[in-house]
Amino acid sequence: MCGIVGATAQRDITPILLEGLRRLEYRGYDSAGVAVLNPGDGIQRVRAVGKVAELESALQATPVNGTLGIAHTRWATHGKPAERNAHPHISNGLAVVHNGIIENHAPLRKRLQDLGFEFTSETDTEVVAHLLAHHYADSANVLDAFRATLADIHGAYALAVIHESEPHTLYCSRMGSPLVIGEGCGEHYLASDPLALLQVTDRFRYLEEGDYARVTREQCEIWDRQHNSASRPVARYEHAAHSLDKGEYRHFMLKEIFEQPQAISDTLAGTLGDDHVLTAVLGPEAETRLADIANIHIVACGTSYHAGLVARYWIEEQASIPCQVEVASEYRYRSAVVPANTLLITISQSGETADTLAALRYAKDQGYLATLAICNVAGSSLVREADWRLLTHAGPEIGVASTKAFTTQLVALLWLTTALAQTRGRTEYVARNVDALRALPAQVEAVLSLEPAITELAQRFANKHHALFLGRGPHYPIAMEGALKLKEISYIHAEAYAAGELKHGPLALVDEDMPVVSVAPSDSLLEKLRSNLEEVRARGGQLINFACETIEPSGDASVQTVGLPWVEECVSPVLYTLPLQLLSYHVALVKGTDVDKPRNLAKSVTVE
Repeated sequence: MCGIVGATAQRDITPILLEGLRRLEYRGYDSAGVAVLNPGDGIQRVRAVGKVAELESALQATPVNGTLGIAHTRWATHGKPAERNAHPHISNGLAVVHNGIIENHAPLRKRLQDLGFEFTSETDTEVVAHLLAHHYADSANVLDAFRATLADIHGAYALAVIHESEPHTLYCSRMGSPLVIGEGCGEHYLASDPLALLQVTDRFRYLEEGDYARVTREQCEIWDRQHNSASRPVARYEHAAHSLDKGEYRHFMLKEIFEQPQAISDTLAGTLGDDHVLTAVLGPEAETRLADIANIHIVACGTSYHAGLVARYWIEEQASIPCQVEVASEYRYRSAVVPANTLLITISQSGETADTLAALRYAKDQGYLATLAICNVAGSSLVREADWRLLTHAGPEIGVASTKAFTTQLVALLWLTTALAQTRGRTEYVARNVDALRALPAQVEAVLSLEPAITELAQRFANKHHALFLGRGPHYPIAMEGALKLKEISYIHAEAYAAGELKHGPLALVDEDMPVVSVAPSDSLLEKLRSNLEEVRARGGQLINFACETIEPSGDASVQTVGLPWVEECVSPVLYTLPLQLLSYHVALVKGTDVDKPRNLAKSVTVE
């Protein structure tokens, strides 16, 4: 949600801070601000409600310059969007920015008010600023004051601090919220996401949970939560070569839809043998322990949860392993029963999704055989904290509505299913899956060529306010994903149902004004699905079928069908996702919504 950028350099860092905030806009926010320290002028702060462009205009009216500074985009958790609640927050010669939530802010606020501190905002972050000022008054040492403050606060946070007494030093810490330190030539930077800093560096130190640091132009000192000096290696950001520009595309979402053939190829690179999968990519321990897995729990949120639901069908059919899929925000608040030799799989695009990360940490004490992270970001918290990891290689995904991250998750999960089947000698699935995965990028290209037909189809939704999506088997979660995409970016209320459930209530909604979208591959459940669709036709519903081109058309002019090429049943959920992505995109264009930044949503949900 929120975003942090910081820098200490020998040049004016205001342009670096602003560009970093622009690159974090995809995360979702309601206000922005900067605080820059110039030794002659002290800390200068400018804040604005709304987009980063509003902050830029404010800075043009009131320029601030300096060689040390911090900046922030805020997504409201405490206090409504207002300039007084925007970060940075200031207290007695210091400035603070913060991602996350300080859970004990109320008693700390009371304590500080009793000490004479005056609050100008409703935020939990201002508590940190005044607490730092209080401890600094006692010690006259910023590092000591910072340590004392960290001991007082509880919750999830990434913090960045500057103080007038040290005009070239950044202080920072992370606990439950990501933070990286960027390496430059005679410069250092901070950010909550490496993408914010790719204009100045591709080399980063990833802070571990509980780490705090003192960063100057030339030096980076890091301590762990036990106050021991810690060495965090510098890693080169592997996505730095990917363009963050829309190029020829109107929106990032469309660009990312059309990047899926390459993203799938990259995810599969080095994982497939001639007729088997190369399980060594999971690591030597994982490779030797795959056969020990007797149960699987999958935990995820949103789109990643839908990927897990598809995987359940694959895993149970092909590997004969019981599989349970949970919404992370629910899983972590119930007493899950963990059978012997259960693998926990967590799925997240960013690897920083708060509920999924918390679920992984909760699971550490629940007796799982091991934990596996499926993720798009190699240096993320989820990847670093899981026992095993399986990386997708979608590259940066900027559009809030996930597209290539979802399909690469599906590919990774099908690959994992194949690995599990392979260790159990189920060769009838292994060779077929390998061939299907190898052919998949070209088949994705073929389906994306259907965009003109889907663009025309989108016009039927121009005046619609509701829609139903239907699917069966592993395509029921794909229908769920299609409904989610439509509601996310076009704001049309859309719901998905297992097609066999129509008669148990949803048929009451069907009339001539209700578009009903079906996912109809040529698979073992096709005839069952056809019967369900006849129920819709009989009630005058507007049927829109995404069906295999080998299926004979209905001949009914009221039914509109887009034909997809035949593919192996195991990969059809990936293929049938694509037209639903294109449909939601083009309906959003018709509706005139902000495709890449839909209202009320953020790309990376890093608060509970």
